[in-house]
Order: sequence, then structure tokens, then C-alpha cells
Amino acid sequence: MKQMEEKILREGVVLPGDILKVGSFLNQNIDTQLLAEMGQEIAHLYEGCGTTKILTIEASGIAIAAAAGIAMGVPVLFAKKHKSSNVDGSVYSTIVHSFTHNEDYNVVVSKDYLSADDHVLLVDDFLANGKALRGLIDLCDQAGATLVGVAIAIEKCFTGAGDQLRAEGVRLESLAAIESMSDDAIVFRS
Repeated sequence: MKQMEEKILREGVVLPGDILKVGSFLNQNIDTQLLAEMGQEIAHLYEGCGTTKILTIEASGIAIAAAAGIAMGVPVLFAKKHKSSNVDGSVYSTIVHSFTHNEDYNVVVSKDYLSADDHVLLVDDFLANGKALRGLIDLCDQAGATLVGVAIAIEKCFTGAGDQLRAEGVRLESLAAIESMSDDAIVFRS
């Protein structure tokens, strides 16, 4: 998605540890016009796939998932990073390691909201090490839901996580795919 790449080049900041800071437009201060375009692009990419639900993980993926859900006309479900008092009953649960925060989370989804009848599109802001996606896939598997694919705003291709998931048969589409990045340059996969 050309608009995403241009925005990354203009406003993205590469930080130590292969961190790409995009808070000025994607995951803290959200460019709503870009967000709407991202939702439309995801809807276009997965048109005709029979998606009945979008699943993401809190917190940064929620806005993108909501934009895609609006464009596709399907509900959005997000996995909570901690079971809280407002999540009652039984849950699907898995451990996810956050690349950005270098922390493990026990993410949960209520069994009331994810079932074997669902055809699920996973949506997230970044694909770095793939742990969040693998956790979401595990939640779908626990529910017996059908995975239709994955939509990522920004994929860090140099980690190899996306290519590994594709090799395993997962349909994975990224709006911006970064081949390499440094203080001097960000190179996108063509």
C-alpha cells in the first residue's frame, strides 16, 4: 500500500533493537484517513473469503481491526492481555511474547465470542517475531474456528516470521513490508 510506505518514510523513526516508531500516525496518534484506507485495502484483499469475524490483540491492533471490520461489515473481537473481572465464564487462553515490550502475556478470549462457526481474519499493526499471530492462531484452533488469513499493517520481513507462516500455508497480506531498516534508510520489499 503506497500510502502506508510513504507515511513510514516521512514519519517513521527507526529506534535501536529493530523498533520502528510509528506513533505519530498509526498506534498512538492515529491518522484516521489513512486508517480508513487501510480498512478498505484489507477488505479488498480478503473480499470473497467468507470472513465472519476479525480477531486482533489489544491494544495497537484494535483500531486497524475496527477499520477493516467496518469496511467488511463484520464484528471485531480482541484478545485481552489479562483475564479481568469483566471477562466471566470460560475462556480460550494462550501465552504471547511481545516483541515491543519484551514481555509475556496470557491472552484470553471468552468462549462466548469465538466458535467453530467463525471464519476468522487476524489483523494486527506489526509482524515482527510472529508470536502474537501464533497466539491468535492458537486461540482460533482452540475454538475450532477457520482461519481465512492474516492482514498486517507493517511486516518486518527481515525477521523471517511472515515467510515462515506463509510456508506453513497461512495466507498473510501486509500493507507495508519492510525488507531492511536502519537510521539511514527503510527499504520495502517489492
